[in-house]
Amino acid sequence: MLTAALDLIAEEGVAGVSRRKTAACAGVPLRSMTYHFTGIDEMLPEAFWGYADHVVAVFDRHLAGTATPEEAREAVTDLIHTLSGGPRRDLILVQELYTPAARSEPYRALCARWMRRSRALLESHFPPESARQVDALIEGLTLHRALDDDPPERPVTREAVGRITGA
Repeated sequence: MLTAALDLIAEEGVAGVSRRKTAACAGVPLRSMTYHFTGIDEMLPEAFWGYADHVVAVFDRHLAGTATPEEAREAVTDLIHTLSGGPRRDLILVQELYTPAARSEPYRALCARWMRRSRALLESHFPPESARQVDALIEGLTLHRALDDDPPERPVTREAVGRITGA
């Protein structure tokens, strides 16, 4: 059901999602949605949290096994290029989460928890302030690379990561 909710968010935006549409997309009876979620305000954060888990797992896969700062920098470069070249759905989902986060404390808290998790992974390779900056760089460069008609190539990404991490 949560995957169906994310699919709908990617297709129609948060405003276009309802329990009825989600149930139809998931191929389950509407009463099943009512059993699991009291309302859309309970379902959407759960769906976004599942998406955050997915992105954190992508971070973890890229950073796992890196032993040196240089390997970590290269892993971050790979991560940015992987995320920016990934499914359009993922780019849309991130942006759809940011909109309610700008207006609603529960979504802002969800984003803050997500950022703490990604930064914790980065902090195993970089000092805390650098990890915070790298996390922001990942978000920004991913978005810019995904939307730019002439996105920066790997050497530019690698240089930006190196500048932040003191290479």
